[in-house]
Amino acid sequence: MPTNPDIDADEYPALADADVTVRAEDGFYIADDEETGVSSQGPTEEEAIANLAEAVATYADGQSDDTGDDWL
Repeated sequence: MPTNPDIDADEYPALADADVTVRAEDGFYIADDEETGVSSQGPTEEEAIANLAEAVATYADGQSDDTGDDWL
């Protein structure tokens, strides 16, 4: 997680063990998960990280072996 003390890492379980970098570019903050290669952005550092957490969770769901087709 970033070292910004205003951001609570416990809010983002999807990023618990992630190596996240954040950079400012063209008026937005861009957050990258170095392990998965997933990136997201937002107008603030906190929003970029929140968006990244959601994107990483979606990525992890897509990588799982569970197809969700248990009813078939």
